[in-house]
Amino acid sequence: MKSRRLRSRRAKDPAELNITAFLNLMVILVPFLLITAVFSRMAVLELNLPGASDAEASERPPLALEVTVRDARIEVGDRHRGAIARFDRDDGRVALESLSDTLQRLKAEHPAEVSATLLLEPDIAYDVLVQVMDVVRLVERPDDDGAMAQYELFPDISIGDAPAR
Repeated sequence: MKSRRLRSRRAKDPAELNITAFLNLMVILVPFLLITAVFSRMAVLELNLPGASDAEASERPPLALEVTVRDARIEVGDRHRGAIARFDRDDGRVALESLSDTLQRLKAEHPAEVSATLLLEPDIAYDVLVQVMDVVRLVERPDDDGAMAQYELFPDISIGDAPAR
């Protein structure tokens, strides 16, 4: 008789489901996921990879600027016309300044052009890549008021591997 009473008491008491721990997890997890989703989108840098060669029927093809960074030198060239300038990287900052001067001259000759291809050898340091990208993208020089201002050179940069020597 006692066992029948215990069985009936168990059948009448509903099981209690404790979801407090799960709700605590959701309260923390949902804002964390929303915050990281927003910041990961802001950290994207859009790069254009070089595509297949576009054959146009114009007499003089537009400037197809290529900056090749090698272990010993930096080469500036046009895909259609060949080499334009070469600078030894042993000089360090002087090579980047000479590169900037050459790119400013090319921008003056081709003001509508905004794209450049940056070709790198496999062992080029990341810091060198960033420095060359900064030089190719913009130049800082004084404006009419004498204050330093930044001007765009070739902001649309494509990255690729340098051809074998």
